[in-house]
Amino acid sequence: MLRVQKVRLYPNETMKQVLDDLCDYRRYCWNQGLALWNDMYDASLVLGDKKLRPNARKVRDELVATKEDWQYRLSARCLQLAISDLNKAWQNFFKKSLPDWGKPKFKSKKTARQGFKTDRAQIINGKLRLDKPREIKAWADISFKGAKSLVGDLKVVSIYRENGKYWASLPFEVKVTKKTKTGQKTAVDVNVGHFDYTEGQVKTLPNNLKALYKRIKHYQRLLARKRVANGKKATQTNNYVKTRAK
Repeated sequence: MLRVQKVRLYPNETMKQVLDDLCDYRRYCWNQGLALWNDMYDASLVLGDKKLRPNARKVRDELVATKEDWQYRLSARCLQLAISDLNKAWQNFFKKSLPDWGKPKFKSKKTARQGFKTDRAQIINGKLRLDKPREIKAWADISFKGAKSLVGDLKVVSIYRENGKYWASLPFEVKVTKKTKTGQKTAVDVNVGHFDYTEGQVKTLPNNLKALYKRIKHYQRLLARKRVANGKKATQTNNYVKTRAK
């Protein structure tokens, strides 16, 4: 079972630059892979040879073979995972069960959220450690806050930058132990604001819920006005993202 912890990262200046570079590199790999994928597909149509059709392995191998020197200063896993996600995007596009899944598009550096993935991250002494390329000397573990539990095997970590802040989704593979059957029966009467248990009544709603609903309603109206005035482009602006985060 996967349990995901969303945490805020507090990198130093050196690691901020590293994270920014990896965000840019992820976007570069995606766009290069998508362009190559389209070229391979067009070539297969022109030549009438289905064997020339692209797949994740062909695109990945071609990008690795044509790597430039500056790419070796960045994590190789960034390229691998970008092409893997691109392959999944194409598979979802062709699935009949996902009719609303759009065709993979090129990513823009103007998008408010920029990120990358890594499967080599580790939690060392309560900090996040990314895999360090051989050519890089300056490196540091990244402090973070917001995790309730760090128990389990860490899987593919998603790191992104939004509104000048850095965040990470930490998925942990945990084992869920089955509860032993006691043979006893328990009655629960569920209500909107509370539920009656055999040992008493438990309230489920926080005291400030009404104030939170008013706040949500206010900001939802603001977002709706932005969408009406500017259409789909409104959802990609920094102001829209800031308002949604509130």
